[in-house]
Amino acid sequence: MSVVYPGSDLYHFTHHVSEIFPEDTDETVTLTAGGTDNVFGAWAEITDGVTTLSSKFATKPGHIVAIIIEDVNQVDERYVLEVSYGAAKVLIGRTRFMKSGVLVNVEHSRRIRSFHIPPGETVYYRLKCETLGKTAIAQFRYYTF
Repeated sequence: MSVVYPGSDLYHFTHHVSEIFPEDTDETVTLTAGGTDNVFGAWAEITDGVTTLSSKFATKPGHIVAIIIEDVNQVDERYVLEVSYGAAKVLIGRTRFMKSGVLVNVEHSRRIRSFHIPPGETVYYRLKCETLGKTAIAQFRYYTF
């Protein structure tokens, strides 16, 4: 039987309080799909318009543990989201979702279990939808150690 010790990566992954980005109820992260149907847009930094998700990892490494899709502006079409970090765009998560009818399934929380995001790295996303230029509103759960 193996033991998970405080201070180990596995311990931090299973025993932490996740932070929420964006942090306040009047802030949103709007993700925009590419300019061609079913084609990813360019990688863009994740921001709420004022603060970047990257700033949360400015001095400490961490993980994104989940992405929660709050809403989309195109009903009955599929979206694919990818998240990465660094100049090399190291892929750390991918999810697919759609809005059917009035609401996005409120349970649409994609666990990421990402690699460590090293301190000082930029965190990016890219999105595609069946229809070009559509948007999704998301929140990110993360922690640093």
